[in-house]
Amino acid sequence: MISSPAARPFRVGSAQVAIFGRRETGGQAAARQAAQLIRAAIDRRGVARIIVATGNSQIAFIEALVSQGGVDWSRVEAFHMDEYVGIAPDHPASFRHWIKTRFADRCRPKSVHYIAGDAGDLGAEIGRYTNLLNAAPVDLAFVGFGENGHIAFNDPPVADFADPATLKVVTLDEACRRQQVGEGHFKTIATVPTQAVTLTCPGLFRAEAWICCVPEGRKATAVRDALEGPITTECPASLVRRHAHAHVYLDTESAGGLDPATVKGARPGGGK
Repeated sequence: MISSPAARPFRVGSAQVAIFGRRETGGQAAARQAAQLIRAAIDRRGVARIIVATGNSQIAFIEALVSQGGVDWSRVEAFHMDEYVGIAPDHPASFRHWIKTRFADRCRPKSVHYIAGDAGDLGAEIGRYTNLLNAAPVDLAFVGFGENGHIAFNDPPVADFADPATLKVVTLDEACRRQQVGEGHFKTIATVPTQAVTLTCPGLFRAEAWICCVPEGRKATAVRDALEGPITTECPASLVRRHAHAHVYLDTESAGGLDPATVKGARPGGGK
């Protein structure tokens, strides 16, 4: 484990960004930052409320986070940000299954609130979950970037930076569905659900801080567009530049498309 980022942090908009030589070292640094923010929230209010991201890009980070010492997980209330419509909680591709097995079963938080994408009445489920999430401040959200620039399941065709809803049902972009096949969660695109329940962009923005772990070369275009392109729903992840307390953790592959002028002289390293 390293004691400092492998690349000198730099700012893009309001977001602080650092580049690491390996996704594992970036995940460890992100875990230390997340643990610090969780402890600070517990110190302030007696409980921390966090939103947990899922997916292959989050594995190194979550593995490091649940191994962190000094976090009183019995004072942590966890939410997740999206779930496929019609998927059972024990389905291997279910995000409820991901969070339970990779996060909740390992650190045993005070509570985990799951989105039931297979609920018989999705409207009622959205209302229930919205009320739970909005009942108190949210301290921290883990926000990954999709290959098409999505955050949660806010794909470019459905993302709305001024969405009045906290949670909604969306139709998934084909690029997003192809990503799920490419990551090995489904065998073919025909087996990927066409809809999901997701936190909206304003729903995610309620979190006081964001930790964004975005490793791997397949995310390079999304990273470039998020950090260098216009702030637009064409790349929902570009919203990160407006968040006052966003921390973005890249590796050399995902940062490979950035202009050197953006990086401002930060030199990647920290492991091979």
